[in-house]
Amino acid sequence: MKQYKIAVIAGDGIGPEVIDEGIKVLKQVAELDSGFQFNFTYFPWGCEFYTKNGTMMDDDGIEQLKEYDAIYLGAVGFPGVPDHISLWDLLLRIRKGFDQYVNIRPVKLLKGAHLPLVDVRREDIDMLFIRENSEGEYSGAGDWLFKDQEHEVVLQNSVFSRKGTERIIRYAFERAKKDGKSLTSISKANALNYSMVFWDQVFEEVSAEYPEVETASYLVDAAAMLMIKDPKRFEVVVTSNLFGDILTDLGAALAGGIGLAAGANINPERDFPSMFEPIHGSAPDIAGQQISNPLAAIWSASQMLDFFGYETYGKLVLDAVEQLLVEEKVLTPDMNGNSSTSDVGNRVVELINSLVLSQNAKS
Repeated sequence: MKQYKIAVIAGDGIGPEVIDEGIKVLKQVAELDSGFQFNFTYFPWGCEFYTKNGTMMDDDGIEQLKEYDAIYLGAVGFPGVPDHISLWDLLLRIRKGFDQYVNIRPVKLLKGAHLPLVDVRREDIDMLFIRENSEGEYSGAGDWLFKDQEHEVVLQNSVFSRKGTERIIRYAFERAKKDGKSLTSISKANALNYSMVFWDQVFEEVSAEYPEVETASYLVDAAAMLMIKDPKRFEVVVTSNLFGDILTDLGAALAGGIGLAAGANINPERDFPSMFEPIHGSAPDIAGQQISNPLAAIWSASQMLDFFGYETYGKLVLDAVEQLLVEEKVLTPDMNGNSSTSDVGNRVVELINSLVLSQNAKS
């Protein structure tokens, strides 16, 4: 039996609550198949750890995590700990340390989820964002000169290497080719006359190797408008770190809200573990009340199953989430329900089992 070692960083606020439900779902899926099993190891890292130790994770945390097949992250962030510390000292440290240069964020409006746009069909909102995840605007390069003086100057540098730019664009082309979908590149070359001109150039170079993939390119501001006015034109999308960060939050609003937004940080070569997470924050104001929405965490668990090669089970989990939304019986308050976090997780598990029984009956 294949044993998958999963490092769990439940994090802060509602993180532990939603991660519990994702683990519940992963354990249930493993029970359906005698070929694999998940073993979970918990790490107490996050903002509470920071307040006690002055660091978001152990100094040798990256070395510890190397031993695992994947990382399952809840959320980090808590009042009193600046966001740049919680982000850079844990999340970005892991992404960069493990060269998780591909960020995958599905923007798909499931049946039963709220459709915020008029004159748009549900099936028109079905995008897959491939976001560069290791350099670009989040490289951390820059300087702070003459601090606290009258002539104070700050420099924030974006770093775009040929290797980093080409590999993310090539990954997106391969995904579009595999799925039989178009690929859209999003940049801002009219204003960013070095980085984005370079991005567009590399996109053109790589596209010549994939004549079967239909392509389009938009400036980021035009893309934001078109995502609302005509979302169906976007299928697979590739973009830089910053633009991907912003546009996928817009995508979350289009796809039923942040409570349904999942993300995967992938090292495609599998030299290091990849990391899976809901993209919502830690929501400390509702922590411990069992009213947080676990569906994004469950969706990210589905992405983990896909990554390990169990796409059928990944789809099974999403089908169960979709059926739960259609039923409208077991939902958390943010989705106009009155059920608890654990109620939702339990119902997803029930629906997984019922879908399997239904499939077995048909076969």
